[in-house]
Amino acid sequence: MAQSGSADDRLQAVVRLIASNMVAEVCSIYLLQPDNRLELFATEGLRAEAVHNTFLALGEGLVGTVAQTARPLALSHAQQHPAFAHRPETGEDPYLSYLGVPLLRSGRVLGVLAVQNATTRAYKLEEMEALETVAMVLAEMVASGELVNLAALHEAELVDDRAMHHHGVAISEGIALGHAVLHQPRFHVTKIIAEDTGEELGRIEEAIGQLRAQVDAMLSGDNLGRAGEHREILETYRMFANDRGWLARLREAIESGLTAEAAVERVQNETRARLMRQTDPYLRERLHDLDDLANRLLSHLVGVPLTAAGDDLPTDAIIIARNMGPAELLDYDSDKLRALVLEEGSATAHVSIVARALGIPMIGRVEGITDLLEAGDAVIADGDTGEVYALPSSEIVDSYSEKARFRAKRQAQFRELRDKPAVTKDGIAVSLTINAGLMVDLPHLHEAGADGIGLFRTELQFLIASAMPKLSEQQAFYTEVLDEAGDKPVTFRTLDVGGDKVLPYLAHAKEENPALGWRAIRIALDRPGLLRYQLRALLQAAAGRNLRLMFPMVAQVSEFQAARELLDKELARLQRLGHPRPLDIKVGSMLEVPSLAWQLDALLPLVDFISIGSNDLLQFFFASDRGNPRVGDRYDLLSPAVLSFLQHVVAQCGVHDVPVSLCGEMAGRPLEAMTLVALGFRTLSIPPAAVGPVKAMILELDAGKLADFVNERLSLPDSSLRSQLAEFAFDNKIPL
Repeated sequence: MAQSGSADDRLQAVVRLIASNMVAEVCSIYLLQPDNRLELFATEGLRAEAVHNTFLALGEGLVGTVAQTARPLALSHAQQHPAFAHRPETGEDPYLSYLGVPLLRSGRVLGVLAVQNATTRAYKLEEMEALETVAMVLAEMVASGELVNLAALHEAELVDDRAMHHHGVAISEGIALGHAVLHQPRFHVTKIIAEDTGEELGRIEEAIGQLRAQVDAMLSGDNLGRAGEHREILETYRMFANDRGWLARLREAIESGLTAEAAVERVQNETRARLMRQTDPYLRERLHDLDDLANRLLSHLVGVPLTAAGDDLPTDAIIIARNMGPAELLDYDSDKLRALVLEEGSATAHVSIVARALGIPMIGRVEGITDLLEAGDAVIADGDTGEVYALPSSEIVDSYSEKARFRAKRQAQFRELRDKPAVTKDGIAVSLTINAGLMVDLPHLHEAGADGIGLFRTELQFLIASAMPKLSEQQAFYTEVLDEAGDKPVTFRTLDVGGDKVLPYLAHAKEENPALGWRAIRIALDRPGLLRYQLRALLQAAAGRNLRLMFPMVAQVSEFQAARELLDKELARLQRLGHPRPLDIKVGSMLEVPSLAWQLDALLPLVDFISIGSNDLLQFFFASDRGNPRVGDRYDLLSPAVLSFLQHVVAQCGVHDVPVSLCGEMAGRPLEAMTLVALGFRTLSIPPAAVGPVKAMILELDAGKLADFVNERLSLPDSSLRSQLAEFAFDNKIPL
C-alpha cells in the first residue's frame, strides 16, 4: 500500500499476495460504486479481462450477499448456495469453495474481499479473521479516494436510503451552508498491525478499566443533567462495559495481530454493520449506545478529547451531534459556528436557548443524522423550516444561497425598525423585551432595539458551572448584567432547576415524572439557603438601582408568600448590616401551573406583576410532555382552550391593575404574537432574533379588528385557530 505506482497496480499486488499466503487459487476485490453495483477491481486467478467489466448488484450472488449483509460468508460448495450467481466472463466455474468478507469503514460497506479454491475446502476461523484484518487495511486504502469517488458513493448511499433530505424540528431560526463537524468525532485508526500483542492486551485492559471507572463515576455522581444522559442509558453502558462477549471479541481481535485501537474499530464495525440493518427500533437504538462506548474506549486508548470542540474547526462548521449540553456548545468557537443539528433536542432545552442567544440556526430531532454524515460532508441546515440537506446538489445550494441572501436583506430591513416604537395601527403600544441568560445575550438587547430583558434565566450560570457559583461570582455576574442593560429593566427569574435541568453538584433523586417533580420554587423552599444565597447576590448587585425578580413554577399562593418572606429576611439583613439596598424592588410570580389561574384574586394583591411561561404551561395544560416527539407537537397554543385561558388571566390582571406579560417561546413567532396582542397582552418577552419580525407585524396590525375576529371564534370546538389566524393576516397584509 505504501509503494509508488497506481492504486490499481497496488491492488493487483495485494490480491496476488493474499492468494499466495491463503493458498488459494483465486483472490478478488470488488468495490461498491455510486450506482450501488459491486465492480470487480482486481483479481488473481479469474480472467484478467473480467476486471472492471464484471458487476453484481447488492444482494446478487455471493459477493452481493456479503455486501448486503455486511457479514463474512464461508462455503465448501459455493455453487450449491441459493445466492450463487454464475458470471461466465470470470471463468470461475472450476472453483468450488468460497470465503468472502466485507470491507467495512464506520459500519459502511465499501466492497468485498473474496478467496476461492478448486477443492471443497472448510475455511478455518483463523483464516476468516486474517482476511477480515486485511479487509480493514484495504478499507482505509479505498477510503483515501484513490480507487472510488467516496463522496459520490456516500451521496448515492444517502439518495438510495432516501436520507439526503431530512426533516427535523426548527428550534433556532436561520440558514447555514457549511461542512459537518461531528461533535463526537469518529476515530479512524491508522496503526492496525500490532508489534507486541502482549503490550496491546495490556493497553486494552487499562482502557477498559478507565472506561468502567468513568461510567461508574457518572452514575455515582448523578452528573446526568450535564451529560445529557438518562440513568437508564448509563446503566446500559455499564452493562455493555462489563459484557464478557464484547470483551472476549476485543481480546481475540488483538490476539489475531491487531493493535488495541484496530481491535475496537473492527469489533465495532462488525456490530455496527449488523445493527444498521436491523428493523427493530430497540436494537437500532442500541447502536448509539455501542458507538458511544466504543468512542469512549478509543478516546482512552489514543488520548484525545471525546468531542471536536478543541479541534481546528472549519470556518463554516455545522455541528452534528446526538445531543449536547449548553456548556459543550459554548466550548466551540462561535465565530466559526454556522449551525447545530441534533438527533434529539427540543425548543426549550438549555442548549437551544444558548443557540438562540448566539444567533446559531438549530434543528432538533433529525433521526439518524450522526450515522449518515461523515466529518467534512457538505450540509445545509434550514432553521426556519427544520430541513437538513446532506451533500446537497448544486441546484439546492444555489436555491439556499439565494434564500440566505434574501434573509440577510430582510434582517437589514428589521434593523431599520430598531429605534421605532412597536405601536399597532390603532394606537396600541406593545413593549418588546428579550429572553436572556448569559452574557453573550446582552449585546442583542441594544442591537435588536428591545425595551429590556423580560426574562433573565439565572440558572444558566449554575448549569454551565462545575461547582456551585460563589456569592461573589453570582454578585459580579448580576452586576455585569445590570451594567450592560443600562437604563433598561431586567427581570431576573430565580433559580429554575430540577426536571430536565439537574445541577451536577446538587443531590437529586431519580424521579418518574421529573417535569412534575422536585424543581424550581419547590427546591428553593426545601433548600432555603440556596434561594437566600441567590437573593443576597441579587440585592447586593442591585444596590442603588431598580431590581425586578420573579419566582418560577408557583402552584399556590402560599409558595409565593414563603419565597417573599425569604426575600424580606435578606432585606432585613442588609438593613441590619448597614449595606445599601436597591432603590426599588418589584416582585412577581410566573404563571406556568394552571392551578394558579384560579387563585388570582388571592395572588394579585401580593405581586407587582405576573409573567406567563407558555413553555411549561402548554405541557401542564394538555398533560403533554413537550420533550416527547409523539405528543410534544400534538397540541397547539393557538387552540380556543389555551386562548380562552390566557384571556381569562389578562382580564383578572386588568381588574387588579397588575401588569401581565408572556415570556415563552410562543411570543417569539409573529402569528402567535399577533394573537397575544389581540388578547390584551402589552408586554412580550421573546428571543432577540424575533424582535424585528414581531415588531414588523405589530406595525401593520389593527389589534381591535383582530380582537373581534378572535373573540368570535373562542367558543369553537376546533383544535386550533392557526389556519384562520394565518388567513386573517394574509387578508390584512400583516407580515408573518
